[in-house]
Amino acid sequence: MSVVAPTDRYVVVVPVKPPAHGKSRLTGLGDDERRALAEAFALDTVQAAAATPGVDAVLVVTDDHRLAAAVRTLGCAVIPDGVSDDLNATLVQAAAEVTRRWPGAVPVALCADLPGLRPVELAGVLAEVREQVAAGRSAFVRDRSGAGTTLYAAAAGRFDPAFGPSSASRHEQAGAVEVGSRATSVRTDVDDADDLETVLLAGVGPHTTRACDGRATRSG
Repeated sequence: MSVVAPTDRYVVVVPVKPPAHGKSRLTGLGDDERRALAEAFALDTVQAAAATPGVDAVLVVTDDHRLAAAVRTLGCAVIPDGVSDDLNATLVQAAAEVTRRWPGAVPVALCADLPGLRPVELAGVLAEVREQVAAGRSAFVRDRSGAGTTLYAAAAGRFDPAFGPSSASRHEQAGAVEVGSRATSVRTDVDDADDLETVLLAGVGPHTTRACDGRATRSG
């Protein structure tokens, strides 16, 4: 097994579907409400990632021009989604861009629907990632349901994500090491109304807070 020099430099890659097409499982909401929530989730995710110690940069991959403008105001870099029908190919392409712009940094793929993400917990996960990458391994964080993945990281030359159905098992079978088992905010993604209720009880970022306040106002 190859061993590489440990690094404390990471670039978090956040792929974001155009919010108008995301979060279809948040039932009972209108299209505008779903879009507002999907955008808020992404903004809170990238803002927390950008505030995490050890993160050199956040690279957002999206074709949504409004969202791109918003994340740039948070200090994040943006590239278009060149292969929008294939998330894993999108991430591999983004990892190549990380290598070009930030040589030596480890690309870290992070889901865009973590509105309760806490920088201190993400920093703890990156400390675990550091150990695995130094040993020549990839790492992943299993989502709260146990089946999915919220984070995948590997050195640029070994970066081979397997997001999709049963991604946690597929990452494990490919030799990735599970990390972040206690990092609740890194594991709690939002796919449906139950997930949203869970993350709201735990606490969310300012964008999701405002979006949910708007929902409450309209419903009142």
